[in-house]
Amino acid sequence: MSTDSPAPERITMPAGAPSPFQVVASRGFTDWMAAQRLSVAVSTYHIGAVIFLGLKPNRDLSMFVSSFDRAMGMCAQGSALWLVTKHTVWKLENALSGRPLDGYDRLYVPRVGHMTGDVDIHDIAIEDSGRPVFVNTKFNCLATLDERFSFTPLWRPPFISALCPEDRCHLNGMALENGVAKYVTMVARSDVADGWRDFRDHGGLVMDVTTNEVVAEGLSMPHSPRLHDGKLWLLNAGTGHLGFVDRTTHKFEEVTFLPGYARGLSLHGNYAVIGLSKQRRENAFQGLSLDRNLTEKGAAARCGIQVVDLTSGAVVHWARIEPPIEELYDIAILPEVVRPKALGFCSSIVGDQITYRENDTIQLWSAVPAPRKTP
Repeated sequence: MSTDSPAPERITMPAGAPSPFQVVASRGFTDWMAAQRLSVAVSTYHIGAVIFLGLKPNRDLSMFVSSFDRAMGMCAQGSALWLVTKHTVWKLENALSGRPLDGYDRLYVPRVGHMTGDVDIHDIAIEDSGRPVFVNTKFNCLATLDERFSFTPLWRPPFISALCPEDRCHLNGMALENGVAKYVTMVARSDVADGWRDFRDHGGLVMDVTTNEVVAEGLSMPHSPRLHDGKLWLLNAGTGHLGFVDRTTHKFEEVTFLPGYARGLSLHGNYAVIGLSKQRRENAFQGLSLDRNLTEKGAAARCGIQVVDLTSGAVVHWARIEPPIEELYDIAILPEVVRPKALGFCSSIVGDQITYRENDTIQLWSAVPAPRKTP
């Protein structure tokens, strides 16, 4: 249950935006972001965009939407943001040097892109060595970037007999431990094309990629494993629960129920920020225990984010994203960032903003002429 009073804050995309939509946030959401000194990035493949939620100078909710084709997994790394799109892994770098520009204190610009092709990448993380590792869902493996080829495979489940583009087990999530890839989630132990769909309600498992050990099983469409303060957290999306895996008993311990298909998890201090999606009208999302749990709770699935207190399991803040967006993929917390934005590819501005270093000072130059004033 939310601890906020029912006076939400609303912000609406301009009518000229590619897909206008509205964000409705709990009244305490902006105060929470200010107190925690963070902002939030949300990826949605539904409209192909990253939504940045931050604070305006008057501490009202700020929203900036940047277009990226089939935006999926994200990973914040210092001043950079890694982003997976349909064919490419992008590294977005901050173009600002501490001085706000037009009220924004972070400007992410796509600087380096690695063309992987459509291998259906889900989660991505950066190991302490600097090596990007991503979940190559179509080829049922963990992989890294390759300067010559689409990817270099690093690991695949021992029951996968061949490296081929068949999405057999729906490998989707990854967690690092001590700076290297350690745990993965998948929907089923299947070695046939699209075989995971037949075991969505109970076939999910977590594996240790360093030992091939099954850490937990009997899950329902698990996603977004994350190690935080010694606990292995994940989203059991098919039932709608946030919880953690007891690595001694190998049991999944439920912490709280979430009203939607949970996918995308970022942890900060004693809080979890979680993405929720509405269920698709197709077999992959239908017939899960989540349907029954929503009915029992008298709830409808929603699209948006929820902030959960990890100690009590209470949903302390929330933000709902209204139609036409109905599905999200990932959440990235941006610490020490107040109001971020990024240059996407549906605008010529991405090619007109030039930054460079001169005498240890970052300079920004724009080729876009200033708007003419009407007399």
